[in-house]
Amino acid sequence: MTKHAISPQTGILGDTFACDCGALMVGRMTAEVHAAESGLCSACLGTTQEEVAPGLVRPCTSCAGSGRRKEQVTWQLAHAEAEHLITMTIVRGVVAGFDGPFHLSEVADTVRNGLGLPTGRLPVGPRVRDLLLQLQAAGEIAMVSAPDEMVGTDMVLYRDPQWQRVRAIGL
Repeated sequence: MTKHAISPQTGILGDTFACDCGALMVGRMTAEVHAAESGLCSACLGTTQEEVAPGLVRPCTSCAGSGRRKEQVTWQLAHAEAEHLITMTIVRGVVAGFDGPFHLSEVADTVRNGLGLPTGRLPVGPRVRDLLLQLQAAGEIAMVSAPDEMVGTDMVLYRDPQWQRVRAIGL
């Protein structure tokens, strides 16, 4: 069995990647295809890590840090199912039930319980977060929590952000 570990290389050809099997690939797309054909995650190329920002590395969210293609496909299918099940209408309805500030985790737990989903079945938190950010962008809710951590000078991290509904003046 051939060992596959794909790593970026610096070279004059631009984005180049080398695999332990001896393959040299030019371009990210070629490396992703080789990773997929080798049973590796095409997002992290089997490294199990993703660089979110320069100097900030975390386990790959596409394969749940496994580096394997099977887990990546399973995770992607779970994300697609979450997008289908957890709609803006559901999240908007849950948010309408809060009189004051609410945390991401509170909305996610309410959605999970309302749909009867066991913990870990689907990526409920990330889907709810994305919908809450859409509500925020539309001006329906406003974030009221401060960042938990600063990364560099231009990136902030929130562990369990808190929002509040925006009430229209005069209604």
